[in-house]
Amino acid sequence: MKALKNITEKLKNITDMPGVYLMKEENEVVIYVGKALNLKKRLSSYFNNSTKHDRKTKLLIKKISDFEVILTKTEQEALILESNLIKRYKPKYNVILKDDKRYPCLKLDINNAWPRLAITRKIKKDGAIYFGPFASASAVKRTLKFIDKHFKLRKCNPQKIEIRKRACLNFQMGICFAPCEDRISGREYDSIVEETILFLKGKTPDLIKKITCDMQKAAQLRKYEKAAQLRDRKIAIEKTLEKQLISNTDLIDRDVIGIAGDQDLYIIILLYIRAGRLVGTKRFEFNNTIYQKQELLSSFIIQYYEKAPFVPKQILIPIILKEKKMHEQILFNVRNKKIKILRFIKGDKAELIKRAVTNAQETLKQQLTSDKNIANNLIKLKEILKIENIPKRIECFDNSNISGTSAVSAMAVFTNGKPDKKAYRKYKIKADKNDDYACMEEVLKRRFAMRKKDMPFPNLLILDGGKGQLNTAEAILEQLGIKDKFQVVALAKKDETKREIQDKIYKHLRANPINFGANKQALFLLQQVRDEAHRFAVSFHRNVRKRKSITSMLDNIYGIGAKRKALLLKHYKSVKKIKNANIEDIQKVLRVNQKIAFRIKTGLNNIRIK
Repeated sequence: MKALKNITEKLKNITDMPGVYLMKEENEVVIYVGKALNLKKRLSSYFNNSTKHDRKTKLLIKKISDFEVILTKTEQEALILESNLIKRYKPKYNVILKDDKRYPCLKLDINNAWPRLAITRKIKKDGAIYFGPFASASAVKRTLKFIDKHFKLRKCNPQKIEIRKRACLNFQMGICFAPCEDRISGREYDSIVEETILFLKGKTPDLIKKITCDMQKAAQLRKYEKAAQLRDRKIAIEKTLEKQLISNTDLIDRDVIGIAGDQDLYIIILLYIRAGRLVGTKRFEFNNTIYQKQELLSSFIIQYYEKAPFVPKQILIPIILKEKKMHEQILFNVRNKKIKILRFIKGDKAELIKRAVTNAQETLKQQLTSDKNIANNLIKLKEILKIENIPKRIECFDNSNISGTSAVSAMAVFTNGKPDKKAYRKYKIKADKNDDYACMEEVLKRRFAMRKKDMPFPNLLILDGGKGQLNTAEAILEQLGIKDKFQVVALAKKDETKREIQDKIYKHLRANPINFGANKQALFLLQQVRDEAHRFAVSFHRNVRKRKSITSMLDNIYGIGAKRKALLLKHYKSVKKIKNANIEDIQKVLRVNQKIAFRIKTGLNNIRIK
């Protein structure tokens, strides 16, 4: 009540200028950032007539103990400042675009005499041509696979092509023209590079015309094998063209945004239209916000297109955006490019928007159904395992090693029935590697004895194993004084030799496994957590072994000590890339003379990479 009284007094002195406001909890943590054309009017609306607010806004208001305002000259400045403050404070009641990773692109280094394609997530001003972004890693890999099969550009990494006596495996597989064996002229290779560029730019009609022309010339010169290759390439491209959905005949690049849902769950679907064709989609999910649709769309456009590697000329939206002109100006300032934000209610472009919204609605429907099923399974787990609370946080440990070497453990975490990868943890085992129980003791003590504030206790802890692992864990937790803090179960795989039909769940002080009966989905959730922990542990174990393998290979080379080894790995990332490096490059990286670089290169050539 005291905090509310102070806020009421503070409101009397607020100006009616535009600006940004920061809502704070008792501990001075910023929980919401907003902007307003009239700060006094906007802030008063929160604390006056509070009965008109929705449930989420009422919850926010209850937690506010103070607020701060920052004045701006214009509403546009307020919008930019709001975006920057959201990134800085990451308030829990604001929409924060989590998908801030760099999208994959294809890089074609045309400065090289024999250009090659490579997947990259960094765009540099290095004279290369970049294609993308692609909606996902799988999309870019599919494209690269098609190009490898039909355009056959070189795959090897060296900057300079050295003529070999025998072509590499890529040539034998039919996915490279082997310039390293002098099987193709520079002129022919450049022609294929030109075709690749046309294909990746979406200019397939022009590409088909070029290939047809080259095919006819080859046939006239009686180069029938080359003509047949061109014919096959043309057919493959035409089939790809048929699969792509024609969205518009104007061949303009545009993004189409579809939005569906409410404050509990919003889904945004982004359709990528390139050269008039739908080439990919991306999904974004926002849970438990206090935003209305227009506010969400406004925040999404600023956050997403500020960092997107490619912004098209047009962005189509499904609802009226009052600050449309302001957004266009901000995007122009950020991207130095004129971008139009448009809304259509009829015509082809309206159909595109409708398609995006329909996709968003269908995705929302599937998500809500999935969430409902997960919630039901969590309730069933509570009842079957007789847990005090619904297991909103489930943790599972799994160990991985080979004959006791490179022993590691990993913890997978499921929050509300879904993988919570930010909460996953990895542990390198220091105890006796051949003793599973010693490994478990170490990991449990490291997890719970040194528990951090941001790592709450789980509601349910799953151990991969049987009664022995369960009893050991219970004894360790009792030593730590946390035995009654959460439920522990052991999940043992079914023994097919004994004709067991399902995995067994063991609970402390219970002789027989728990019978799940017809609740197969609840059991499947536990298996899913266990399998995810196993996958994560095995992946970590492989990385540890790989690093050890790299280290041991380099340790055997004369002239490479600890410092030089660290420099090489930092620069090249892998032994394969180090081995492919030429003497001049090694000299530059290690700052050594040619004689030492030659010795190191000779040693590298003797390495056999599996």
